[in-house]
Amino acid sequence: MFNRLLSLATAGTLIALTAVSATARADDLAQNLGPVGPHEPILATVGSNRVIAFFVPGSNRCALHTVVWNRDESAIRVRANLEPGQIVHIDSAQNETLNLQCGSNAATLGIVETDELVASDNERAIEVD
Repeated sequence: MFNRLLSLATAGTLIALTAVSATARADDLAQNLGPVGPHEPILATVGSNRVIAFFVPGSNRCALHTVVWNRDESAIRVRANLEPGQIVHIDSAQNETLNLQCGSNAATLGIVETDELVASDNERAIEVD
């Protein structure tokens, strides 16, 4: 059941993204910077890459699913299980970073600036290059 739900959410998100990107100009791409709830997409740009990310909650974690692509190259998919407060960093070739953070009680996913975060024992980051 979980895999079927995940497949449907992924397919729906990619269909919506395709429809949006087919009608949007390069300088007018759709964005949703969040925070978002479960199964809702974050749409963002990091460097020359486009990012779509969403999460599925479960066991007090964010099951993060991210697709990163560039018009000139193929896409990559990144999956990670994040605990509340945990961050995944997506770096571009242009030295720009997109930081996605699992929210409190794994209820949201949002983009955060790590400069604004205060270091603590509970902060654990996962880096994806």
